[in-house]
Amino acid sequence: MTEEDDFIAHLMGFGLTEKEAQCYFCLLKYGPKTPSPLAKSLHTYREDVHRTLTVLIDKGMVRPSLDSPTLYSAVELETALESALKKHEAELHEMERRKRELEALAQQQRFRPSDGVSTFKIIKTVRELITVVLPIISTLEEQWDMLVPESATIIGSQFGVNPFTKEFIDNGGRVRILITGFSYATIPLIRELIEIGADVRYISGGVGLNFTVFDKKICISGINAEFTRISLNHPMAALWTDDATYAQYLTTTFEMMWGQSIPVEERIQELLEQGPPKA
Repeated sequence: MTEEDDFIAHLMGFGLTEKEAQCYFCLLKYGPKTPSPLAKSLHTYREDVHRTLTVLIDKGMVRPSLDSPTLYSAVELETALESALKKHEAELHEMERRKRELEALAQQQRFRPSDGVSTFKIIKTVRELITVVLPIISTLEEQWDMLVPESATIIGSQFGVNPFTKEFIDNGGRVRILITGFSYATIPLIRELIEIGADVRYISGGVGLNFTVFDKKICISGINAEFTRISLNHPMAALWTDDATYAQYLTTTFEMMWGQSIPVEERIQELLEQGPPKA
């Protein structure tokens, strides 16, 4: 891995996608640019660059000029990273708000005595996520459904989730993984999941949802899950709950998205034909 690749990977660790990290790095290294030369440098389309720049502006990492044509410049690195951290904090506050709303909705439901009281908790780091997920996999009975970005494949491979997943599948369990987007570099991790027996499909566009449902009973939904170069202490924002109503809602959503998806190998073949990103 080159120093440039390493820098971009670290940027992705702050919640940027690969495209966003490459775009910010290019502006940081080579100075302000208009969309057309920036698209040429990144080997992509002008419209694609416009979308990426819009996201980076929203994240406080890129600043547009008031001139015409518009020049886009990278915000100073320290300021940009502080902005990214503040966005994580905002996501956690949003998750806390969702938690309060779900708790209020749960109180309005008429649960059977055997259902008990639904609980909710916030997961704030990758370490907490792994600590919660592994025991659940060990007690799974029938199925595990996931609607996730490529970062989930990195977590599964890097922190020992995949062996537990394989054991569940070998014992007759069903694992369905719906990937909302992934890059050329993630192909080996996708195939690792296929090899252990997971049913993996792809849906384009990044539907804005990230969640996993265990046996239609327990679920984890996330606001921020788009990051790589993951460490156990990396911040994230996710909500764990055993609320049956919410789990059923997510299961229904998953089935709908699954019906719109395609075999992941079709997307892998497209990426292989395009080849790895040019430096």
